[in-house]
Amino acid sequence: METLDFEERDKFIAFFKNEAIDIPDYEIVDVKEPKLYKNIFPFNEAPKAVFDGVVVNTNIPDKLLISDTTFRDGQQSREPYSVEQIANLFKMLHDLGGNNGKVNYTEFFPYTKKDREAIEKCKNFGYEFPRITGWIRASKADLQHIKDLKLEETGILASVSDYHIFYKFKGKTRSQVIQNYLDVTEEALKSGITVRLHLEDITRADIFGTVVPFVKKAMKLAEKYDLPVKFRCPDTLGVGLPWPEAALPRGIPKLFWLLNKALGVPSEWLEFHGQNDFHLGVSNATSAWLYGASLNNCTLLGIGERAGNIPMEAMIFVHSMIKGSFDGMNTKVLRYVTEYYEKKLNYKLPYYYPIIGKNFNVTRAGIHADGLLKNLEMYLPFNTEELLDIPPKVMVSEHSGIAGIAFWVNSFFRLKDGEKITKDEPTLEFIQNEVIKQYQEGRVTTMLDEEVITLVKKYLPDICEKYKNRVVDS
Repeated sequence: METLDFEERDKFIAFFKNEAIDIPDYEIVDVKEPKLYKNIFPFNEAPKAVFDGVVVNTNIPDKLLISDTTFRDGQQSREPYSVEQIANLFKMLHDLGGNNGKVNYTEFFPYTKKDREAIEKCKNFGYEFPRITGWIRASKADLQHIKDLKLEETGILASVSDYHIFYKFKGKTRSQVIQNYLDVTEEALKSGITVRLHLEDITRADIFGTVVPFVKKAMKLAEKYDLPVKFRCPDTLGVGLPWPEAALPRGIPKLFWLLNKALGVPSEWLEFHGQNDFHLGVSNATSAWLYGASLNNCTLLGIGERAGNIPMEAMIFVHSMIKGSFDGMNTKVLRYVTEYYEKKLNYKLPYYYPIIGKNFNVTRAGIHADGLLKNLEMYLPFNTEELLDIPPKVMVSEHSGIAGIAFWVNSFFRLKDGEKITKDEPTLEFIQNEVIKQYQEGRVTTMLDEEVITLVKKYLPDICEKYKNRVVDS
């Protein structure tokens, strides 16, 4: 197939020139056959990347925020959390987001007794952030749950691709399906409830035939009731592309540029919800921020359906990269989030997991350890002890060398400048000899901390006794 789609390019350019496109203003374009983009999604092959020859400029909002779906999408991929576990994680989200409310809101199902108990328990903390919001299907019966819980905002599932409209709502036209979304939205607004329309599967939707007129109609309702109607854009199957040259519907930059610049949706009403099916989740979420969306919807540790959601810890660091600061977010809380999942929820994070995996700031190579002894910045992208409360470490093995053992001692006991030992410490050679002997006798695994501390107690007893109170389980 050709990678340059001239038809999509012409539509995009014509739209911005206010030239006639074959879509009536504010009206959904009904079609007899679903528009499935089979040239892009052939199903028996990998999805195709299509470019339209148009490049949009970056459009970074003044304020970048994170929203949370740990208790909704994140809970759909694992055994359900108890009410107590939800409350504990909610407190961590509050601490992580800081006083500026950078973790702006979280969302809950309102359907079961446990759902409602969790909502009330989290309400009772009295936190301003994260705000407690709902998630419902587009039905007035579901909306009644939100009214009963006295929630000020709810998400409403509003699938917009023809894959969903034609096969989930058989026998209904695009217009009929969209009108139902609008009816439920208006009912919520009448009750003073802010609506967040979740434009499900938008990266496979007819943008100009369905999404644009839908958004225009919803914006009219926002104006009528003087309440926000926000738009979440879920990349439901993770097929979005982060490049500004990528054509709609897959191009995340063009999607948010269009919604913000052409349709006038305020950035703070725009949100991205990504999936990681093709390892592009964080890249797509970053693009959403760069091209007009204020919010990125995440889960703790990226736990979510199929290949997972956008990891909150990743976007916290991306925020700092883009804006130059964490803006009050407490990154040290990430360590305690990880410990809670592993010790209380029996969730094992892969050792190689970025930022907060056990191996993120660990080296096994002796030459790297020697470099770290001389300057931490040689093999670390940031000060992990300062930002995560996790000092850099080495794994002791036959390849660690004396420098590696010295670094292990300094790290394990959190020795400060003036207290640290160097590789010139003579007793380190005795420790190294005992380590090498084990490998000569057939050992193949790296040594556990408990094994190394036994040797350190034997040859450096003064350090063990003097600094034992600084040892923290990491």
